[in-house]
Amino acid sequence: MLKGNFKIALAAVKTAKWRSLLTMLGIIVGVVSVVTTVSLGEGIKHQVIGQINRLGSDVITIRPGNIVNRDAEGRITKVNVINGYNFSSGSLPTNDISSIKKTAGVKLAVPISIITSSARASGRDYNDGYIIGTTSGLPEILKQKVLYGEFVSEPDSDIPSAVVGYNVVNKLFDENVPVGRTITIRGQDFIVRGILDRFGSSPLAFGPDLNNAIFISYSMAQKLTGGNSQLVQVLVKPSNPNQTTQTIANLNQQLLNSHGQQKDFTILRQDENLQVTSDILNILTAFVAGIAAISLLVGGIGIMNIMLVSVSERTREIGIRKAIGATNSQILGQFLIEALVLSCVGAAIGLIISSLVIAGVRVFTHLQPIITLPIVIAASLVAIVVGVLFGLAPAAKAASKDPIDALRYE
Repeated sequence: MLKGNFKIALAAVKTAKWRSLLTMLGIIVGVVSVVTTVSLGEGIKHQVIGQINRLGSDVITIRPGNIVNRDAEGRITKVNVINGYNFSSGSLPTNDISSIKKTAGVKLAVPISIITSSARASGRDYNDGYIIGTTSGLPEILKQKVLYGEFVSEPDSDIPSAVVGYNVVNKLFDENVPVGRTITIRGQDFIVRGILDRFGSSPLAFGPDLNNAIFISYSMAQKLTGGNSQLVQVLVKPSNPNQTTQTIANLNQQLLNSHGQQKDFTILRQDENLQVTSDILNILTAFVAGIAAISLLVGGIGIMNIMLVSVSERTREIGIRKAIGATNSQILGQFLIEALVLSCVGAAIGLIISSLVIAGVRVFTHLQPIITLPIVIAASLVAIVVGVLFGLAPAAKAASKDPIDALRYE
């Protein structure tokens, strides 16, 4: 009987191909939205985690505000999503740099200072990235190669020179190696002295895409802004990697002293950066996927509506089947299986389109979405359950029809 119901359901789908396709559209869109969104989130998480891991386990990050809550033993219990995600929400006092550098156990301290400004070169305005003030230790601490030229150096920190990210070259210049060319920032001309190799993803834990950044010396950033550039992050390398915990304790005490015992900053180890990144991405992905999943409910409503129409159109068929001995449960099963077939086919088409969309994203962008088996199974099961649940009402209506009235129906 089950096999026969499947044959009847497939025949009904084939008979009204376009109507069936439109019925499945909500399911298809829902599956594509959910699978693509979660795959993008997983891909970004793996890229960021890979980039952070590449820096090594001993890099310490200092950021303004309270990004995390900790328990009595110092373990992270909660991540503040807003502060964690917004790279430029607030800034550290500029004198924190000197305090950090003189802290016991600190080998290298690299400031990341943001200047709100556009740049201009070759008659073009550049508003797509950040102007970052930093020091010569940035390539070392990020383990990033300078592709051409050299990075800004401490002896020349007062000379207006700049290093550009990989993408800036194509957006601002008509040549592949614009070393020696001029970029104007806030009326000040900067000579391009180097080009950084491409970053796979931002290593600054929800920071800007450094491929789109223009780097100048920290002292020049202070001069351009009158000392008001935003110090949004400081990267610290301890003298002894085995004493990272002690160095963090020293930094915490030093900054508390310089901040008047106010805990308005966050110090993170690399493994904690990974935790913060993963937690924020999981929350954002779940939120967007939840919105996308509404399409599945719309698809379920579509299945219910079309199934109700189908029940009305096939009233005589139902009457004939009941007249020759079909039970209410058999009629119910027939229409439920039809709803199941619609939702299964819709889920399958959605998965195929999701694979094509993700392949396109991989080819045409720097993002690398990752399709995971759990999300494929979850999206498919939800689509099927939604289809069957919304198919219950039409199936129950079909099963409850009186055979005499059904046979009289025209």
